[in-house]
Amino acid sequence: MVSILILFRLIWPCYIVKEINRHFSLIPILRYLLIWLGLGALVGILAGSASAGFLVLLDWATQTRDSNLWLLTFLPIAGFGIGYIYHHYGANSIKGNNLLLEELYLHKNPIPFRMTPFVLFGTIFTHLFGGSAGREGTAVQMGGSLADQLTKWFSLDQESRRIILICGVAGGFSSVFGTPLAGALFSLEWMLTGKFKPKSIFPAFWAAFVAHWVCELGWGIGHTHYVIAELAPFTIPNLFWMILAGVAFGLSARLFSETGHWVGYGFKRYIAYPPLRPVVGGLLVIGIVYFSNAYDYVGLGVPRIVEAFETPLPWYDFLAKTGLTGLTLGSGFKGGEVTPLFFTGATLGNALSLWIPLPLALLAGCGFVGVFSGTTNTPMACTVMGMELFGYEAGVFLGIACLVAFVVSGRNGIYSAQRISTRFKLPY
Repeated sequence: MVSILILFRLIWPCYIVKEINRHFSLIPILRYLLIWLGLGALVGILAGSASAGFLVLLDWATQTRDSNLWLLTFLPIAGFGIGYIYHHYGANSIKGNNLLLEELYLHKNPIPFRMTPFVLFGTIFTHLFGGSAGREGTAVQMGGSLADQLTKWFSLDQESRRIILICGVAGGFSSVFGTPLAGALFSLEWMLTGKFKPKSIFPAFWAAFVAHWVCELGWGIGHTHYVIAELAPFTIPNLFWMILAGVAFGLSARLFSETGHWVGYGFKRYIAYPPLRPVVGGLLVIGIVYFSNAYDYVGLGVPRIVEAFETPLPWYDFLAKTGLTGLTLGSGFKGGEVTPLFFTGATLGNALSLWIPLPLALLAGCGFVGVFSGTTNTPMACTVMGMELFGYEAGVFLGIACLVAFVVSGRNGIYSAQRISTRFKLPY
């Protein structure tokens, strides 16, 4: 009897492992984890390091421009250089973030490595000479471009390539803003194509956190901190006021998207030679800035965003930033849209505090992520980003602002290749 018990104790664990493996396929799961632990870490290292170098150069460009405002005079010349290089050597890199979305959907061609240096230096020169642009697009394009090189190195299949692109976007977004949870969710939500595929979850989050650690801890690159000093009580009237604010954020998001599309369409229609488009755009930007003394609206505009959380600002700030950013990017300069969206949303929230009885910083914070949500169709990622940046206590208000802005802004965001209609059945 004792021998039987001993034998049973020896066999029982093997039986359990065998049964678990039979029902849950442990070996494929372990293989999946090992593969994506390695690939996700590699993508995170590449994206985080690229973002770190980019942020250092961007800080240099911003400080140099602010100390030498005469550099704005050369914005048209810089525009011609950027346009010429992209037109003659950029190939399909000129599509930017839309190229990442197209490759995720259609899997036509590998994303060229040249996208990384082209968008990096194109963005730096745009900021150095006074264009109104952001940084998210640059980080996401670098992350996606670098990640897609692994497709060739490791001979990845179509499904694995889709995941590696998502990892690149997650790593780029996470490291440039210091928000790993939002970076992972943004890549999953932004690149969602109809049916959600759970295999993307672990690689996206792992790559996002690795990229964040590499950029912030490995390279010592810090990020801007924003503070919502005062919250409002969770009452029905306050939630109603936030819904109204969300409507305003959604309309602002729609205006931002339409402005960029309209300006881009106009330049393509009336100026046949692409390198001349940013020349004309640059002349218009510096003319507006010089004659209206609108230096607060060039570049990223981060100091103005910080001010929006602290003190009342002119009500028209969000309109000025929308117009200059649309003119800059629509004419062919390089950079992202997200930081200008933060500027637009935060200053709009600041202006709404004159009519909506909620704390100024709370409205600025909700606008910060709300307008972003409306233009990128990513309400979940934007809500989480707000909680990472401002604290989880404001989560309910942030969520309402992002969801309402997403619904009000409509189907078309800033990315023309995004297939929003296959993801959500909207009532319009």
